[in-house]
Amino acid sequence: MDYHHQPQQQHHHLHHYDGGENDYMPQEDDWDRDLLLDPAWEKQQRKTFTAWCNSHLRKAGTQIENIEEDFRDGLKLMLLLEVISGERLAKPERGKMRVHKISNVNKALDFIAGKGVKLVSIGAEEIVDGNAKMTLGMIWTIILRFAIQDISVEETSAKEGLLLWCQRKTAPYKNVNIQNFHISWKDGLGFCALIHRHRPELIDYGKLRKDDPMTNLNTAFDVAEKYLDIPKMLDAEDIVSTLRPDEKAIMTYVSCYYHAFSGKQKAETAANRICKVLAVNQENEQLMEDYEKLASDLLEWIRRTIPWLENRVPENTMQAMQQKLEDFRDYRRLHKPPKVQEKCQLEINFNTLQTKLRLSNRPAFMPSEGKMVSDISNAWGALEGGEKGYEEWLLNEIRRLERLDHLAEKFRQKATIHEAWTEGKEEMLQQKEYETASLSDIKALLKKHEAFESDLAAHQDRVEQIAAIAQELNELEYYDSPSVNARCQRICDEWDSLGVLTQKRSEALKRTEKLLETIDQLYLEFAKRAAPFNNWMEGAMEDLQDTFIVHTIEEIQGLSTAHEQFKATLPEADKERQAILGIHNEIAKIVQTYHVNMAGTNPYTTIDPQEINTKWDKVRQLVPQRDQALIEEHARQQNNERLRRQFANQANVIGPWIQNKMEEIGRISIELHGTLEDQLTHLRQYEKSIVNYKPKIDQLEGDHQLIQEALIFDNKHTNYTMEHIRVGWEQLLTTIARTINEIENQILTRDAKGISQEQMNEFRASFNHFDRKKTGMMDAEDFRACLISMGYNMGEAEFARIMSIVDPNRLGVVTFQAFIDFMSRETADTDTADQVMASFKVLAGDKNYILADELRRELPPDQAEYCIARMTPYTGPDAMPGALDYMSFSTALYGESDL
Repeated sequence: MDYHHQPQQQHHHLHHYDGGENDYMPQEDDWDRDLLLDPAWEKQQRKTFTAWCNSHLRKAGTQIENIEEDFRDGLKLMLLLEVISGERLAKPERGKMRVHKISNVNKALDFIAGKGVKLVSIGAEEIVDGNAKMTLGMIWTIILRFAIQDISVEETSAKEGLLLWCQRKTAPYKNVNIQNFHISWKDGLGFCALIHRHRPELIDYGKLRKDDPMTNLNTAFDVAEKYLDIPKMLDAEDIVSTLRPDEKAIMTYVSCYYHAFSGKQKAETAANRICKVLAVNQENEQLMEDYEKLASDLLEWIRRTIPWLENRVPENTMQAMQQKLEDFRDYRRLHKPPKVQEKCQLEINFNTLQTKLRLSNRPAFMPSEGKMVSDISNAWGALEGGEKGYEEWLLNEIRRLERLDHLAEKFRQKATIHEAWTEGKEEMLQQKEYETASLSDIKALLKKHEAFESDLAAHQDRVEQIAAIAQELNELEYYDSPSVNARCQRICDEWDSLGVLTQKRSEALKRTEKLLETIDQLYLEFAKRAAPFNNWMEGAMEDLQDTFIVHTIEEIQGLSTAHEQFKATLPEADKERQAILGIHNEIAKIVQTYHVNMAGTNPYTTIDPQEINTKWDKVRQLVPQRDQALIEEHARQQNNERLRRQFANQANVIGPWIQNKMEEIGRISIELHGTLEDQLTHLRQYEKSIVNYKPKIDQLEGDHQLIQEALIFDNKHTNYTMEHIRVGWEQLLTTIARTINEIENQILTRDAKGISQEQMNEFRASFNHFDRKKTGMMDAEDFRACLISMGYNMGEAEFARIMSIVDPNRLGVVTFQAFIDFMSRETADTDTADQVMASFKVLAGDKNYILADELRRELPPDQAEYCIARMTPYTGPDAMPGALDYMSFSTALYGESDL
């Protein structure tokens, strides 16, 4: 370079750098009192400062060997300042005289002073004279000004900034604790950690030991010199052997590491921004996938369950229908509750996802067709509709089968009794013994036939009852109706045949009656009185053995009263029995007294005293059995009444409790009491108290199950059914969970958009004021009035635009979440597509495209592959093979175009 001579000589003293409000460090030192006098420290500074100067002088093709000798003429000093500043200094003096050297050194000191450094205690003469201490002090000032001053890390600069940078970079490494620029570096792990943090392939950090500082230091110095172009400025032996290494030497060497890695720092910042955006996008995509899967699974379960609930094919037996009812209870108790929780969680996840998308400036999530929250709610409604209809059908079917079983048993009993009575009657009616009988025999046969006709008429009611029961069984679709119909038809055909045969025999006997004159009045009277009494006993036995079914205490009390009335007639019946037996005894007395020649049996009836006594004994035996059956049924009905009252007592408490809790939750969500966190805490306390109430619901479920097992179908003691309680409980759980979620989303919105609690209270107060219907939502006109009260002056078009923002689904209402989103929208502080695009441009080195290798080098592997898979090829004029379009990708992240 062409240096020229300047005659002025100024005597400068270099003390410390003064950068005004940007002072990068406190007053460094007074060189006379500096610990530089320590020979070990001076040796370290000589080596470090000489290496640092040569790292810059070699760019100009020169170097120094002796720091206090080679700067004496000022030429290399001026050259050093030009290299490190990038500026031209005044032309140097080429003379060899002392005055020329002083002039050159003063020009260098003038340049340093011109950079804001106050020069005290150091003059050009000391440098020219080769004063080692002053020369080292001058070089240290140059290092501070040009290598350390501009370091800035997290609002700290210079020495503090460099120390903070070291601490941040070495924080993840064990056994490294950087607190200063002397003893913290003695074990060498700090240097190794800085290199490994930025170039992990150069050092196997895991093999280093804190107790081997020589190996650690030499490893770091050798790697830095070989791969990072940082000259070896220190000797490991000097650092290890010195109790406290020289701070200036360490700072000078560490600043070289900072500048070597500063470019890497910028790339890390850009990569961090991209990672942040991509992490949000990946999290949202995962939430969307989770929603789609949970929605698909829930809809598939509903799709499979509804046909089962809609199946109305009845079973033929009570046992099979009871099993269906048990399966339905299992569904209600075991299978449905988890699905209720899944549905609630699905709605919570959907609301949380939409909130996160709004907060991150992403478009709203639109689920796949058929998987909207409304679709799931509609499907759930269909499921619950099927449940209600299915349970009603089950109970009706059980009642029907119970009625059928009762009727079928009643039919069998009456048919058996009737068939036993008609057995042999046709053969008897077809006999023609009267053709050879005596007159008395004929009259006896005639009277006997009249008694039979009376008996036949008495049995007419039973035949009609049998036919009526068979008809009812057919109407109720009894599964064994064919066999019932066949038996009923046989009975009716036989009955018709008996009627015809009776009529024919009557006519024959009457034709013969005119030939007969004598009749035994006593036999006739016996037959007439014995027949109805016998029918009465048969009817009594039938009634005493008849099955019954009742559902209330009143019904069983009615049966008991009727039975007591029947028992009250027994004394009169016994008198009638004694009277009938008295007739028979009188006949025997007459036969014995008058030696009447009789055939031995009553010609007018088949009933004999033994049969009357046997049936009477049977009636007396059945009475206590009927008493016991009525007592047992009365006890069962009392137990049923106890179950009804037990259920009602609990239901009449739980029902109003659920309603009160629903009203209290509604009040909490709209009233202004404390912060959102206070409301959230209050709601969670309510949620805990509600969850703790679950054992009472389970106890009520147990009582309800006992009622169903006892086949109790009504309860006059309460208006609450178990279905009411279940629906109320599920609505309560869903409401508290949804209300908590709304408050949490409000907290997310408040924190993300910097809304103060006072603002949030103002928003809530305005919303509550205009929520005139107190539904937790404003309709369109209320919302318009709210906006006008807040100073909005808008036409229909502007209001329609605002409504499209706060009510995207066009439901005609504005929720509080949508209201605070709208009120805080203009204060949002979120990443934009332009910011992401600028970050990609940093990673691409200002190119309009980026390569896959650059993404893999700067981003974590999963996020790099995420970008590569979604970026389209770049087609601009400066494109090269493998170029990717990061601009379109950045825009697509925010929904402004399609990938």
